[in-house]
Amino acid sequence: MVATAFVDVAEVAVDTARAGVYEHGWQSWSPVGRYPVTATSLRPLRPQWQTLAFRPGKPAPDRGFQGEGLLAVDPGDGGAVRTWLAPEPRREVASIRARLEGDRLVVSADGAVRHGEHDGSLEDALAEVGTTLATAAGLGAVPSLGPAWCSWYCYWGDVTEADVLANLAAADRLGLDIRTVQVDDGHQAGIGDWLQRSPGFGPLDRLGARIRDSGRQAGLWTAPFLVGMRSRLAAEHPDWLVGGAIAAEDLWGQQVRVLDVTHPDAAEHLSTVFRTLVEQGFDYHKVDFLFAGAMDGARHADATGIDAYVEGLRLLRDAIGPAGTLLGCGAPLLPSIGAVDAMRVGPDIDPAYDHESGDISQPSQRGAVAASRARAWMHARLWVNDPDCLLARPQVERRDDWGAFLDAYGALAVSSDPLDELDDTGLELTRRILRPSGLHPLDWTVGSAGGPPEVAAEPPAAG
Repeated sequence: MVATAFVDVAEVAVDTARAGVYEHGWQSWSPVGRYPVTATSLRPLRPQWQTLAFRPGKPAPDRGFQGEGLLAVDPGDGGAVRTWLAPEPRREVASIRARLEGDRLVVSADGAVRHGEHDGSLEDALAEVGTTLATAAGLGAVPSLGPAWCSWYCYWGDVTEADVLANLAAADRLGLDIRTVQVDDGHQAGIGDWLQRSPGFGPLDRLGARIRDSGRQAGLWTAPFLVGMRSRLAAEHPDWLVGGAIAAEDLWGQQVRVLDVTHPDAAEHLSTVFRTLVEQGFDYHKVDFLFAGAMDGARHADATGIDAYVEGLRLLRDAIGPAGTLLGCGAPLLPSIGAVDAMRVGPDIDPAYDHESGDISQPSQRGAVAASRARAWMHARLWVNDPDCLLARPQVERRDDWGAFLDAYGALAVSSDPLDELDDTGLELTRRILRPSGLHPLDWTVGSAGGPPEVAAEPPAAG
């Protein structure tokens, strides 16, 4: 990435006791929310998390704030909320900084931004931003998505065909409203080898047929822009990797690199993978770790990371067809507008309420609630929000709180429990949550970034 200088674009007079900054993070797992103007926003606690959960190659300054493509300032004096927004986020997403100097907040950016002034609350301003982004992308009404079941939080990477079939049978026996059954990580032979199965999993077309025969949609997890260095793909086609781009030094026990979708052969391979998966019966695709596709590096074509990312999403959409469902995760948010049907809007949930590090970019209930609240304005404007899965089994910390939040939130509803292991409380909670996603934008108070969601179950306003 070629460093670009930050240029001051505005100064805002603020009431330092009341003013706040809404800092929007780069991707699904990035922290987001409202901070006091006197604070400094969250920074990754470990170097690898800069790539995995913040914005690769663009660390924030030691103090102040750095939004990625969107930053808002509530001056705290009753005046208009000010916003700065990337005008063409599928081409360029500026980093936007703010620093407090006395009673003035100085805003700077390293690329093009559009300034707006909004009467009303911060939430009103974000709703207007969402409408602006949807209009610019030519989006129509966002359709509802039905409730689903996902294998990840039950079996992690050790899922088998038998596990999926057992839960399919349990859903029927319990009469649960599950319309999509999604097989998560663990079905593949390797990261990048999506058409080969892990030992003992069984053929995907057979499983896809069983799911469809039950009257449900078959879903599948992949990380299409990642290539593990132990994979067959990496060994056979090292020229398909983005030079200098390392998505992670150690995930799945290996270094993980990035697929170069600007290479014609790699692009055709990616398209073939997803056309084949559709032929095998899977037309619901959770595509994960998408941030990797936007990393800068040496590519076959002269393209920025965002250029390549947008092209990669186009290849995926063309391969699964307009009727297929694309759920983004770990994804650069603003560049994904218009390309996905649903989007994860926070970090992974976890059986633990808080991550051991306290970093809300990492898996935890606290982080998932904080980010999902702060990105509620995106739902039904840009896509269906995915706050992550319901975990309702007895071993889950504060399961009633998480369930109450999902019940009030009303966006994508996905169960990820072993259904036969639910107790009466967990089963009742699961029945209540599993319903189609709401068709109307959510009206939620943003709350403090990273703060404990003490009002997690507060219902949205009607509308």
